[in-house]
Amino acid sequence: MKAIGYVQSLPIADARSLFDFEAPEPKIGPRDLLVRVEAISVNPVDTKVRMRRQGTEAEPVILGWDAAGVVEAVGPEATLFKPGDAVYYAGSLPRPGTNAELHAVDERIVGRKPASLSFAQAAALPLTAITAWEGLFDRLRLPVGKAGNGGALLIVGAAGGVGSIAVQLARRLTAFTVIGTASRPETAQWVRELGAHHVIDHSKPLSGELKALGIPEVEAAFALTKTDLHWSEIAAALKPQGAVCVIDDPGPIDIGLLKQKAATFCWEFMFARPLFGTPDMAAQHRLLNEVAGLVDEGLLRTTLGAHFGPICAENLKRAHAALESGTSIGKVVLEGW
Repeated sequence: MKAIGYVQSLPIADARSLFDFEAPEPKIGPRDLLVRVEAISVNPVDTKVRMRRQGTEAEPVILGWDAAGVVEAVGPEATLFKPGDAVYYAGSLPRPGTNAELHAVDERIVGRKPASLSFAQAAALPLTAITAWEGLFDRLRLPVGKAGNGGALLIVGAAGGVGSIAVQLARRLTAFTVIGTASRPETAQWVRELGAHHVIDHSKPLSGELKALGIPEVEAAFALTKTDLHWSEIAAALKPQGAVCVIDDPGPIDIGLLKQKAATFCWEFMFARPLFGTPDMAAQHRLLNEVAGLVDEGLLRTTLGAHFGPICAENLKRAHAALESGTSIGKVVLEGW
């Protein structure tokens, strides 16, 4: 089968940073699906793992987690899907990735593809939808429902992949006032179109930006990027007994800033359930199905920001470079072989 991989961790401009090659078809386990990959999207984790994990000439590393495709075969204990089903999912960190024509994945972390979306549009959603959903509802424990006043939610880095879906989920499913951050006119406009009540500039002190809105404190903060640079401002903006959830890999931060406020700090890492095979691993199957339903009802939209063409090493390098630049909006997607 066609696949894209690498052997050494190299700058993306290097000819061997990613290359096309022929790989053996994957073998599936008892609860696995064999999926024919139709479209993929690229996430920051792809670029990070590329610089941390090494392969061999005999077995290059195949990256990629987000995918949308069609089930080709199912394992003997699989019950959730059948051959011919259209699916979307975000994969598992230690297993070979989705940058290949065929991919093996545990059915418990797979959802039905939204019927109203193309494969490319669907591939933009899984990893970020899981991260946003778990961050908002499992970690920050925001109540679902429109009754009453939910307070204010600050989403730092709202124009990126996770932010793009988190803004929508928070606006559609909660009573919170959603405040997203963005630093360029085009990213600010994107965040507004996704449903944020307010957009503030994270290139300026967040405290000043919030005060200018008349909302000096927030009940919850979802920190998605450059948390170490914004940490003191995030901590200052939290109300007593508030909560902050972090997803990036920040430098040293002073967690003690939360002590006097008795505030909660939590991590979100969407790979935790499949990585450790937790008893509630199928929660990701259920939430992806719920997201698909919300999309098909017209309540959520795809976060596809750019389509880079067919799935090949040349286009995948362009996608990695776009993410490494830190200026991409929404998700970068590749489709077809």
